[in-house]
Amino acid sequence: MNESKERVNYPPARGPEARSKRAAPLSRMTDWAQNWIGAVLRPGDTALDLTAGNGHDTAFLYRMVGATGRVIAFDIQQEALQRTGERLHGQEFSCVTALSEGPPHSGTGVYLVADCHSRLERYVTGPVMALMANLGYCPGGNRSLTTRSDTSCTALRKALERLLPGGRASVVVYPGHAGGAEEAAAVRELLCALSADEWQVMELTAANRRAAPHLLLAARKGG
Repeated sequence: MNESKERVNYPPARGPEARSKRAAPLSRMTDWAQNWIGAVLRPGDTALDLTAGNGHDTAFLYRMVGATGRVIAFDIQQEALQRTGERLHGQEFSCVTALSEGPPHSGTGVYLVADCHSRLERYVTGPVMALMANLGYCPGGNRSLTTRSDTSCTALRKALERLLPGGRASVVVYPGHAGGAEEAAAVRELLCALSADEWQVMELTAANRRAAPHLLLAARKGG
């Protein structure tokens, strides 16, 4: 083994208070998801957000693909799409288009789709490099409106079919709310059934919190 003799300048030590202000909770699955997805996205790519919600993932995806890329985000709640649009405009992403039918006609920008993600094929005709889904209910919204096992799994199947070799998918599931455990189990079963010859699938969980969110990750081999 060759050992470098270069001097390493380590950052100054910081006390517990400074560390606590900087560190995010270990179980914040949305951060892990963005790290996983961001590693493969490049300017000009196409990405899907199957649950626009408050727009955090949509904005993240567009930062990754840039002005030459495309993000298509779905939500059935107009309030969620409005909040997503406001977030994007607040970050000076001006190329936002609302869709209620048909695929995007222009090549770049953010497209907010007012439809169920299970009808994805009506709006996404080409391949994608990444997809994200943050299931459950929209934070700050109506908690009685949640994603469902049937439509979520349908959307994921269709989205995974369009994922390019080398592309990645992230799905955050929430077993703690009504119906959440069943949806989490269904999504897990769907991803675990993917062929090991073509896919890599992993799960990240908070081992000592049974009702905490889980993160399911899939990568298509090749690319």
